[in-house]
This record gives sequence, C-alpha cells and structure tokens, in this order.
Amino acid sequence: MSEAAGGGNSGSASIELADGLWDSEADDTLVCQAVRDETHDVKTFVLKPAAPGRFRFKPGQFMTYAFEIDGETIYRCYTISSAPTRPDRISFTVKRVPGGPVSNWLHDSFKPGMRIRAVGPMGDFTCADLPASKYLFLSGGSGITPLMSMARTFHDLGQREDIVFIHNARSPADIIFREELEGMARVDDAFRFVPIVQNVSPLAPSSGLRGFLTRGILDVVVPDFREREVFVCGPAPYLAAVKAILAEAGYEMARYHDESFNFETLTASEKAVATEAELQLETEAGPTVRTYTVEFTKTRRSVEVPETMTVLEAAKRAGMRLPSSCSKGMCGTCKSKKVSGTVAMTHQGGIRQREIDAGMVLLCCSKPNSDLVIER
Repeated sequence: MSEAAGGGNSGSASIELADGLWDSEADDTLVCQAVRDETHDVKTFVLKPAAPGRFRFKPGQFMTYAFEIDGETIYRCYTISSAPTRPDRISFTVKRVPGGPVSNWLHDSFKPGMRIRAVGPMGDFTCADLPASKYLFLSGGSGITPLMSMARTFHDLGQREDIVFIHNARSPADIIFREELEGMARVDDAFRFVPIVQNVSPLAPSSGLRGFLTRGILDVVVPDFREREVFVCGPAPYLAAVKAILAEAGYEMARYHDESFNFETLTASEKAVATEAELQLETEAGPTVRTYTVEFTKTRRSVEVPETMTVLEAAKRAGMRLPSSCSKGMCGTCKSKKVSGTVAMTHQGGIRQREIDAGMVLLCCSKPNSDLVIER
C-alpha cells in the first residue's frame, strides 16, 4: 500500500503529460512511440514530440512528413487517424503499397525511438467546421483514416451524434479498425458501423453485406441519408461512384464533402492529373506567352514551361513522373530544391518560410519567372 502510494517501484514507467502545444515551426521533430498492426498490410504509427508538447488539430486533417530514405528526403502526407481529444500523441495509419518507397520503408524499418520531421496540421476536410445533428461517413479502403479520427472524437466527447459509418473493404480481413468500430457501436446506440466486403473465403467468412455500395444499400441501411451531412474518403473511383449515387438520389450536394489522398500510387492518379492539366492548358500558351527552360538535375531532363503554367503541370505533360498529391500547395509532397532561377509561388501552407529562404519550392504552385534548375 505504502509502496504504491509513494511510487516505490523505481522500475515502472512514468506517465508524462505535456502542458504546452507542439509547434512545428519551433521544432518539427517527432519520435515514434509505438507501431501497431491493424491488418495484414496496414500499420498505425504513434508519434510524440521530441520536446514535450501536445497536439492541436481538427479531426480529418493531415500532416506532411519528411522521410529520410536511402539518402533521399521524400515528402508524404498522411491523415491523422487519432483523435484531438487525446492530444499527447498523434498517429497515422498506412497501407503497404507494392513498390511504394515510403509505405514499405515504414512497414519494414520505422521503429519506436526513430525520428522524423513533420509540419502541420493542414486540411479543411473536417466535421469540426460543419456541425450537424446527423452524419453519414462513407469510406473505401485506407480512406477510413480521417473518418476514424472523426468517429473517435465524437465517441470520446460522448455527445451521441447520430452517425452511420459505412466502410467498403476487399475482404473481412481488410477492414481497418474493425474491432474498435464494432465496440463503439455496441456501447453507443447512436453510432452504427456497417462494413461491406467484396470477397469472402472459408478462412474469412462474413455475415454482413457483400459487394459494393449501391443506392439500394443506402435506402435500406440509412433511409434518411438525404437528411445527413455526408463525409466521404477513398480512392478516386470510389468517390466518383458515391457522388453519382447521391446525385441520382436527389441528395443536396452542398452537404457532400470528400477527400482523396493517394500519395504513393503514381499511375492512374498521375495520368488523371496529367490529362486534366492537358485539357485545361490546351489553350493557355499563346504567341505572347514567354517560355522558360526548367532543368531537373537528378533525372537529367529539360522541360519548356510557359510562364502561365506551373512547373509540375508542364513536367507531367512532358511525361515526367514527379511526386505530387494535392496540386494546391497544401501538402508539400512536391517540395523540391531550386538551385537557380526565380518563380512565382502561391501556396496554402505546404511550405514554411525558412524552407523558402533555403531555396525550396512547391512545384505544383510555382510558375517560372526565369530559366530554372531544380534538384529532382
């Protein structure tokens, strides 16, 4: 009794809670505290500040991380999967992508005690700014993470919002956070979790819904979906399918909110961005528009870029595959070193002033004012 009260067990771990807020401008270093298996190919990474501090963010926001892999700095954005109601730690959840340099490094090499740099939080995909009496959360695959942050937040606050959470996965074994979501539904009758799986097997049976999200499923599972604020996250085809279902059903699309971050698959998404840029920019360059030469040192490529076009858009039109995600200057994925030249850059928080002072630029929102040399 006296030993427990006095803390006589010197070998036990202590619980340290910070008082101040973590500020990435002052110290951008985060330390891996734990790694947790969610499914056979999904892990959650729990982080704490190098110096004591608490995180402040809105559920659904993301962070930009700088990973040092094989002597190269690679930037990636990952949604925060933890809830701001538990501010002493922050977590992000990553699915292993075949051939993905960052996801594979995280799964194979990132361990407790290791450090990374981060900036954020960022993003406006959040229920915090859109209060409602009823919500419908729709997610596909690893798109579950921002909605999980929202669900955890409501659950911790105990406000009993009416939430229906429908998640699509390949198989029962691929349902991320399944046990936690089912537990939340058991103790809160205002929260319903409905998984839909595409495939089942003798080793992975399912008594729930099978196939894909359809208008029929919405009508049966959540017949009042037209009355709900809808948040959707997942791959681009999933978002397109959901929007089509809701629009056809007469849903008021002003209450529809989606997010699609797919940072490591540079195939379909890259093609889609390049095609869109090509259509938008087809008539941009005229006889009075100046064109500059942009040289990329690592790939030894040279691209002609009109002054009306961003460096990223021009590079993709030329067939280059450069890391990119948001294309809005928010995430920092396309951050690159400018060796020489000048640009006009209009960003939305994806780069800090000290990085700009050091010659870094975001290619997605930088238009050339002169010939450029970029370290890419």
